[in-house]
Amino acid sequence: MEKAAITSLDIQPLIKNRWSPRSFSSKPVSADKIERIFEAARWAPSSFNEQPWRFIVGIKGDSTWEKLYDCLVAFNQIWTEPAPVLVLAIGKKTSAKGDKNSVYQYDVGQSMAYITLQAEAEGLRSHQMGGFSKGKARELFSIPEDYDPMVMSAIGYQDAPEKLKPDFTKMEKAPRERKPLEELVFSERHGHSHPMTRGR
Repeated sequence: MEKAAITSLDIQPLIKNRWSPRSFSSKPVSADKIERIFEAARWAPSSFNEQPWRFIVGIKGDSTWEKLYDCLVAFNQIWTEPAPVLVLAIGKKTSAKGDKNSVYQYDVGQSMAYITLQAEAEGLRSHQMGGFSKGKARELFSIPEDYDPMVMSAIGYQDAPEKLKPDFTKMEKAPRERKPLEELVFSERHGHSHPMTRGR
């Protein structure tokens, strides 16, 4: 199932075609694809090149996958059960000098964007989730206090939406929507639409 974005301007197909399904096939993802996904994340930009991202990766069938799955809230466990790869992204809160890194979350977000787009390039889909227990993740994976469990992601091959429960199928088939550019891009002051966006 494809859900290409209906954009007001032409953009890169990889971005236009990316979306976050919940219907995943149990088909395994090859190790080389997984490695390329995290190699892409390694080259994301970061403030002072701190690279504050860390990833815990579970492959379906190993104990790491089981522990990651156990961290998810029940709503997310329902549809992630077939997903062959689960990822926990973690951010280091301080710099190499021990100072507070005020942009670590932003940088980890960039690394996750790279993961998402590389997964698309590999013919895979990803779905990021905030619905998990940070406390349980910290306990199960012995995450130090200086590191922040931030977001989880399911990665794998997309499956038919009809394989989901009816409520999830409905969400899967719902149209994709975004706010118009004039509500997002400003000039002169906050909330004042930039002239280039008006009339779109």
